Amino acid sequence: MATDLRALRTDYVGEPLPDDVATADPWALFARWMDEAIEAELPEPNAMTVSTVRPDGRPHSRVVLLKEYSADGLVFFTDYGSAKGEHLAVNPVAGALFYWPGPMRQIHAVGTVTRLDRAASEAYFHSRPRASQISAAVSQQSRPLGSRAQLEAELAEATREIGDDEVPMPTTWGGFVVDVEEFEFWQGLPSRQHDRVRLTRTRDGWIGTRLYP
Repeated sequence: MATDLRALRTDYVGEPLPDDVATADPWALFARWMDEAIEAELPEPNAMTVSTVRPDGRPHSRVVLLKEYSADGLVFFTDYGSAKGEHLAVNPVAGALFYWPGPMRQIHAVGTVTRLDRAASEAYFHSRPRASQISAAVSQQSRPLGSRAQLEAELAEATREIGDDEVPMPTTWGGFVVDVEEFEFWQGLPSRQHDRVRLTRTRDGWIGTRLYP
């Protein structure tokens, strides 16, 4: 028996995008929306769904945390041996989706992905809580694990072995940078009359197009 969710409905309330949004700097709008999400104290406002493509052509999505952004791109950190790391090694393109249910907003970004330089990755790694550093050093992300007890035993052993020494950053761990080539901004509005605009990067700058909702 199927579960019927068709009656679930939310009436979106938001402000329409400005008339000049199609000619705006997308990074300025991104920064404004991110700042407003942070100021509103939304849960994990920097959470983004990163989508990659498996070698067999199937998509794979997961939520990660954005740790830095600028006109150079969106930065997140992971184990390069993870599923997403392996996908990006073969097809270095990703989609990143931000969704903030409070203000009823989404930002979708697509771009080519490269590795962050090791020095920058090291700096971030050692700024993390020590327990998180040890977890990253121990975890063989995305690999089969026999049991939770096995993981806890490996963490305890690594903690004893490292002692008070600096936690070494694994060679397989680091940052990725999504060089955004296309943005889409979505603002939820009443009666499903949502605002959407796509901004695509060209050699001459960003070209914007309004889209039907």
